Amino acid sequence: MPLFFRKRKPSEDSQKRLEHQLYWSNQEGADDILDISGCELTEVPSKAFSICKVQQKKVLILHTNELKHLLPKGCDVSCLSTLKVLDLHENKLSCLPEDIGNLTKLQILNVEKNRLKALPESIGRLQLLQTLNLKGNCLSELPPAVGSLSSLRTLDISDNAILQLPTHLAYVRTLESFTLDAAAMTYPPADVCAEGTESIQRFLCSELGEEYCAPSQYLLPVLESDGGGGQCSDCLDGLEEAWQSKFSDYERKKEQKLQEKLAVERHLEEKHRETTQLLLMNNSHKENILNSVRQDQERVEQGFSLQQRAQEAERQLVLEKVRQAEDNISGRISSMLMDNSRQKKSAEFLQAMEEQRIRMEQLTAITQEEASSLRRRDVAAAMQKMLSDSYAMCVLQEASDCRRQSLVSEAYRSMETLDRKFERMLSLQVLDKSKAIAQILQEEEMQKAAFQALQLQKDAVHGYIRSQIKLIEAELMQLTKLEIKRRSLDAENLQEVLGEQRTALGDLLQQLLKQRDQREQELLQVLVEMEKKSDSNQENYWMIQYQRLLDAKPLSLRMQEAGLEKELVNLMCRMSAQHYLPTLAHHHITTEALRHMQAADLKKLGISEAGIQKALLNWARERQPAGACKAVHKGEEVRPTAPTPPPSPFLPSTTHTPSPPRSPATPGTPVTPSAPAPVEGPGSSECVVCMETGAQVIFLVCGHVCCCQVCSDALQNCPLCRSSISQRIRLYQN
Repeated sequence: MPLFFRKRKPSEDSQKRLEHQLYWSNQEGADDILDISGCELTEVPSKAFSICKVQQKKVLILHTNELKHLLPKGCDVSCLSTLKVLDLHENKLSCLPEDIGNLTKLQILNVEKNRLKALPESIGRLQLLQTLNLKGNCLSELPPAVGSLSSLRTLDISDNAILQLPTHLAYVRTLESFTLDAAAMTYPPADVCAEGTESIQRFLCSELGEEYCAPSQYLLPVLESDGGGGQCSDCLDGLEEAWQSKFSDYERKKEQKLQEKLAVERHLEEKHRETTQLLLMNNSHKENILNSVRQDQERVEQGFSLQQRAQEAERQLVLEKVRQAEDNISGRISSMLMDNSRQKKSAEFLQAMEEQRIRMEQLTAITQEEASSLRRRDVAAAMQKMLSDSYAMCVLQEASDCRRQSLVSEAYRSMETLDRKFERMLSLQVLDKSKAIAQILQEEEMQKAAFQALQLQKDAVHGYIRSQIKLIEAELMQLTKLEIKRRSLDAENLQEVLGEQRTALGDLLQQLLKQRDQREQELLQVLVEMEKKSDSNQENYWMIQYQRLLDAKPLSLRMQEAGLEKELVNLMCRMSAQHYLPTLAHHHITTEALRHMQAADLKKLGISEAGIQKALLNWARERQPAGACKAVHKGEEVRPTAPTPPPSPFLPSTTHTPSPPRSPATPGTPVTPSAPAPVEGPGSSECVVCMETGAQVIFLVCGHVCCCQVCSDALQNCPLCRSSISQRIRLYQN
């Protein structure tokens, strides 16, 4: 058994719930309830005691934890003196504090499903205690001090080991509900306990010789004494109803939070499904790549196996040749051994001959010198023959060794060449893999850039702002040319009007430029968020997003599906009035309906621009069949203004910039700048500084277009109006 037990830390959700409850209960205006249940606590935090003491909490809920002791070190039960309700059920308490009787205001004590083995004697000092729940503990008896609970109305001691009740329980005159295990009781008898609370009280009173009285006779004086002066607002029934209402409110809030949590979980599940779909697509793409790589590897392995087989065949041929050479050499060695044995036999024969000769010499009486000379001659001849044979054997052995070394060196060289070829093939394969990875990364960057460009192109607000900027630049250029032309004619009044229009267009151009930059920044932020959400291992992520953006239906097709005529949709697109298409689709406006409508009717529908109203009505009348034309209401002639931008978070709703007058729009033609075309003459579109190149730069805030790019860099003031230059905008002309 280990000597030390490591304290189990609560989960992160339990810690967050504990911190949240302690924080909100310590705020000003918080209610009288401190609920830190279900936080996996092994001991009550000291901060909870300080909060109960300072905020004077009346309800402390600690159920569904792992508490073994109620009071931590350094804390006193007097900090909970204001409590009226103490809920400790479903914990691991083995005992209650000895000074629990100091909680003189406690009315409800719930210690159900704990490990209590005994109750302290001080529990009898809880004179206001009305409900005591001891169900599901390890109690074997009740202390006699229970009889001092003069206000006790409900007592539950079921699921315990209690077999006998104390007779002092008869002094609790206010007891209305008494729950116990009647079948297991020995005193009072089981049949008495089965009859109910009244029979138990009567039995105990008879045992003590007291007269039994119904609880209703004692309850009213107890309630009046507890109220302190007979105030009806402090009666226990009212308190119970108030606490029950608070508990019901708390349960209702808990259910609402549970519903919110379920909604968040559903949202997370939907996101998880989307991510799983993307992961499945990514995995399928990876599997395709792996299959292709596996096929390439199989091809390489097949080639390598064929090469190995060829090498093995060559090796077998070389070994066969070596084996044949060894057989030849062994045959030659055997022949040499046979020759050696023959030489031994010849030596023996010579020796026999020598002996015979000696005997013959002895017989013939040859002298010793002649015999020795003859013997020396024979020995020298034999030795000379032996030396010649041994020299021939050495020459044959050296030749066989040279042949064997040459064959082994050739085999080594062939193995080295094959190894070099294999290493070259492996290096080529690694190089191909690195090239493929680099190509995949380059394709991913290209896909990302293409998606960003298509996003800017498909964005309706960005396109609308660009078209407005082009119109205002054309207006400013034409106004500058007209101002230069009128300046030579000394037209002061027209000069003032042109100046006002130019300043208004300059302000509008600055505002549209800011809106374009803001829109581009927001699109970049969307792109960055999409990049963060994308999985790092997913292939062709930007190509998938690019295809999704291409697959999105354009606004004209959606309006056509909603029931609008295609020609009417094309007309609204040419007039840059796409933001009115939902209105026309909602009211089911057709060409026939437009023929019978007037400008006031279109204004009621929400089309407030006079130019668009007149263009729609003229287009409908032109499409009217021959002979069916009718007179329509002729209103005042108004000039169409630049189309107002659609309501969006990027355009301010309170600032209205006056737009320059425009020529009447006709059906099928886009709105064009209304400034009169200047009469082309010498220097009308040239730079007023160098007089060589055309005007290419707009000066803000005056709005003049009178200088080229080179000359504008050296200027600090406008050469026409002498106002300071705050910003330069390059003008690109087709």
